[in-house]
Amino acid sequence: MVILTLNCGSSSAKYQVYDWDNKDVLAAGVVEKVTFPGSFINHEAKGKAKYTLEKDCPTHTDAVDLIIKILTSKEYGVISDMGVIKAVGHRVLHGGDKFTKSVIVDDAAMAAFNEVKDLGPLHNPANIMGIEAAKKVLPGVPHCAVMDTAWHQTMPPKAFLYAVPYDWYENYSVRRYGFHGTSFLYTAKRAAVLLGKDPFKTNLIICHLGNGSSVDAVKDGCSFDTSMGITPLEGLVMGTRSGDADMAMPFYVMRKTGMNPEEMENALNKKSGLLGITGQYNDRRDIQAAVLKGDKRAELAQDMEAHRVKKYIGAYNAVLGRVDALVFTAGVGEFAFFMRKKILDGLEDTGIVYDPEKNELSHTRNAETCISKAESKIPIYIIPTDEELVMTEDAFALMKGSYDVHTNFTYSFQSRDYINKGRAAGLKGDLEKLPELAGIIALPK
Repeated sequence: MVILTLNCGSSSAKYQVYDWDNKDVLAAGVVEKVTFPGSFINHEAKGKAKYTLEKDCPTHTDAVDLIIKILTSKEYGVISDMGVIKAVGHRVLHGGDKFTKSVIVDDAAMAAFNEVKDLGPLHNPANIMGIEAAKKVLPGVPHCAVMDTAWHQTMPPKAFLYAVPYDWYENYSVRRYGFHGTSFLYTAKRAAVLLGKDPFKTNLIICHLGNGSSVDAVKDGCSFDTSMGITPLEGLVMGTRSGDADMAMPFYVMRKTGMNPEEMENALNKKSGLLGITGQYNDRRDIQAAVLKGDKRAELAQDMEAHRVKKYIGAYNAVLGRVDALVFTAGVGEFAFFMRKKILDGLEDTGIVYDPEKNELSHTRNAETCISKAESKIPIYIIPTDEELVMTEDAFALMKGSYDVHTNFTYSFQSRDYINKGRAAGLKGDLEKLPELAGIIALPK
């Protein structure tokens, strides 16, 4: 049985093909620059060479068509025809407060996604177009929606409400929703395995650091508070998003410059954050290269990003009272040891003590590692996220009728014996290049 997962962004369409019977990824890739000239697909299939093809995709339907064509091609494909695909899982950024778990997409679900798309203007329209496109190409299989916001529906009102007129919440659904929920679900469950604890007796601080970043306070295995808000703009300093700021600041700048609301929204979402501070970079690798060349604004951007993450770690440490582990995940969290160093320096009095050598060694997506010192009261794990696996398992369970909210559902990766075959194969290559990596691999207690 084969399950396809799709993650359609405003100008991209990521995909993965999963062989459920053998528990293995057959292929994965992404179509870039969808709706723009010069779109192309990067495709990787098990046992085959990487493949890139330039092909204009003016719509997401064209992108999905291209994905299907590549997946079924004799030379680069991994399936004989689309009939072997039995379910499709879709990532949806914003489900508002209407969904506490993944759902099969029906007319009511699509209506709900459209109702809240103003809350996710950069992502929800693309998510919706991706679902519509996939349903046209694959009309005879269940399509399942996995919402980033669903994980956070366990937050209490004291955490998710804003101190604004209460009728804004009642009439316009103004509240904190939080995002990156699929990533937080996966890493929270895996952290509990590594700790050897009941997931619902586990408190965690999880830092999902990528181009978009957020921190989650997990109490007794459920989301208790998170840094992103009604939209993904709030919280940390991100690639192009400002994160936390005085809410009066935009009005001040609009009066000074004559900017309209749309221009301000665009500036805060697409021209701020690390890009706004450096003036030219939002990729952490480019920023680090500039820092090494003496670029002071690049160094300032790094310091600001680390400072903000450190503030949230401290705040959530206080909110939770007991922290069983600190977790880093996503592209920056998994690979940027220089950013982890800036974040972790000075946290010793909070019980978080990292090992600089272990920190520099941890640079892989193929293993879970521990970078804390033995005397650290709070272990520090780096857990490569796997949102696609969560989407795949949700889609399979929904298709079979066995799915439920995560507090009543057990994932395969919650087993002590769970192995990701693709990552296990990749780890062999990593260890050949860097044998010392073996010394920091985290194993279940």
